[in-house]
Amino acid sequence: MTEPRYTAAKVRPKEGATWVLTFRHPMKTDQRGKPGRKMRRSAGTTDEARAEELREQINTLLSDESWFSVHRQSAAAELFDDVVVRAFYEDLTTPTTRSFDVRSQKIGLPGKEDGYFRVLLIGPTGVGKTSLLRQFIGSHPERDRFPSTSASRTTISDIEVITAPGEYYNCVATFFNEWTVQTLVYECVADAGAVLWDEQPDAKIAERLLQHRDMRFRLSYVLGSWGQGLVAQADDEDGFGDEPTAFEAEGEDVPVAEEIARMQATLQGYVARIRVLAAKAKADLGVEIESLIKEDRDAAQDLFEECLQTLPDFDELVGDIMDELRKRFDRLNEGLTRRPGGWPESWVFASDDRDEFIRTIRRLSSNWAPSFGTLLTPLVDGIRIRGPFAPHFGNGERKLVLLDGEGLGHAKDSATGVTSHITSRFDQVDVILLVDTAKTPMLDTPTSVMRAVAASGHHDKLAIAFTSFDLLKRQANLPTQADQRAHVMATVNQALASLREVVGVPVIRAISRDIDERCFMLGYLDRVITDKNPAPAAELLRLLAHFEKVGFANAASVQVRPVYELARLLFSIQGAVAEFHSRWDAILSLGGAPNVRRAHWAEVKALNRRVALRIDNYEYRDLMPVAELLGRLSEWITRYLDTPLRWDGKQPSEEEAESALGLVQREVFKRLGPLAEQRLIEAGYGRWTRAFHLSGRGSTFERARGIQSVYIENVPVPGPVLDHRSTDLLREMQSLVGEAIEAAGGMLIGEALG
Repeated sequence: MTEPRYTAAKVRPKEGATWVLTFRHPMKTDQRGKPGRKMRRSAGTTDEARAEELREQINTLLSDESWFSVHRQSAAAELFDDVVVRAFYEDLTTPTTRSFDVRSQKIGLPGKEDGYFRVLLIGPTGVGKTSLLRQFIGSHPERDRFPSTSASRTTISDIEVITAPGEYYNCVATFFNEWTVQTLVYECVADAGAVLWDEQPDAKIAERLLQHRDMRFRLSYVLGSWGQGLVAQADDEDGFGDEPTAFEAEGEDVPVAEEIARMQATLQGYVARIRVLAAKAKADLGVEIESLIKEDRDAAQDLFEECLQTLPDFDELVGDIMDELRKRFDRLNEGLTRRPGGWPESWVFASDDRDEFIRTIRRLSSNWAPSFGTLLTPLVDGIRIRGPFAPHFGNGERKLVLLDGEGLGHAKDSATGVTSHITSRFDQVDVILLVDTAKTPMLDTPTSVMRAVAASGHHDKLAIAFTSFDLLKRQANLPTQADQRAHVMATVNQALASLREVVGVPVIRAISRDIDERCFMLGYLDRVITDKNPAPAAELLRLLAHFEKVGFANAASVQVRPVYELARLLFSIQGAVAEFHSRWDAILSLGGAPNVRRAHWAEVKALNRRVALRIDNYEYRDLMPVAELLGRLSEWITRYLDTPLRWDGKQPSEEEAESALGLVQREVFKRLGPLAEQRLIEAGYGRWTRAFHLSGRGSTFERARGIQSVYIENVPVPGPVLDHRSTDLLREMQSLVGEAIEAAGGMLIGEALG
């Protein structure tokens, strides 16, 4: 038996409370990518002797490396208490179930076979996407305020609404797993400590602690805001969201004075502890900050942040915050299911009272500042509701599945990838509804969506809804509604023209043919629209009719067969990979490419962390390597697929050709995602991990070079003389595209690589 590297401890938050077991897990990495993740698990008892017995059992496991294997769980279950076995082996053998599947187990997602049409809403943040969803489901902007709206990102959860006839309203919500939340909390604490490299007031520390740097994860919703109940936060961005009237606020779940005082004391304690951690890290670093030149100062700051995060009290603070988050789930008295380790997995709720139903689920989606400290919004990764939802205009029930989610960031380059979480849903829906604002239509972000849809072969599903159309009448140069519509449509046609060379003329021609019928000008979405508002109601009804038209349209059976030449495919792969490398060399500041944003070193490190720790879909903000490679490959291969060598059999009509080519493109696209992830993430995971562990002077450059080496090694640019890496990539791509072409009824000819 080897000397134990880690030992367990037992702690009790307060007298009479349940004991908590803590230990570092030898088989789990921490947020620094190193073995020894700090674990905190309830002992399930207030009896100290019983808690001590469980602690000794964990120490027995920790002291013998023969237990350090997932295959020993069954043997451990025969010797140790179930609490101990779950704490030690959870997540090692239990597969990670997608939250989408968890929701589907509770409330199924119907499709065309059930008479429902699925609509995916996509659009930039702040354009009115959620306001449009409210109109579809008859959600009152003041009484209901669901889903929540804001000028900035309110939530990062998926919202799925099933408008189904019936008497009851049902809901299932799923939560981010504990590891993801703990990593986000870790980063918030690290950022709060990092600001103390220079002297800062408590309010600044609290700001960095309570709001994650990517503006998506806000601890203030759950823990309360700094100074809550004491001062008005006039400059708080959340103040631009939903604000109920005094009468409506009576039904809100808001913390009472005693709760606010306790939350403020807790936050003040966190800030004080962060100050102590920063002071200790500076002392350990042992340098005079004022005497350092810029390059040395940057390297010293990186070492300071690393030193801060390795202090034992740092992990204790993260653990204490996680304990506070766990307490907030106590408000969900019934319907809560938990993962093996006790972290919540899902929550279900049903009611025949619409007002009660909406009021209850708001605690999982609201952004109203006075409710801060009672909300679970940042911890929710998906909400699915089903019920007799219907708009206030028109008549008759409609069977719709409306899929909404986080708004897209405002890109500065239309080639910026669309997150794979969104593109993976293209194949599952009947309509892809791009929501944009008529005030500044078709900038880079919506153009990037149109680009991804076109390259995926799902362009026949595309529709575009322009919000704020009512605001255009204020412009003197657009006196009539026809002028206003022509102004918006000109930007659409301009965007399509810019994509001709990117995805090919045939695809853009197919979209352009009926694009006017697929564009909808919507206004007054912030109000209740009824049949008494004929103009805005008529356009919304036209949009709903379009959903049904596209949903009923059956894919024509392909009677024609495109034939492709293998040699041209190889040139397309070469062009796609070369473009990917050029863009990422610029992103990593290791090369030059026009109109490509250079990422800050901290963003690159954050991306590196997400890959090394396997969270957040391997993406950070607009740094999405898998989505980028998928985008470049799909675009170049779409241009290749649009021009087959010949047609086997009869010469197809234009419509028949578009239908056949779209089918091939969709088959290719759904195969490219797994390939991109395998090559960029799985095959290069060791290099990603080594890059993540770099620190100190020069680490920024070396990390960028390490990530670049992953791309070069696993997605090499094929040259005139093929080495084994390029040959392997070309073989795999050749096989993938060939299988997709055959699955869609086509043929690939030519001599394959040996």
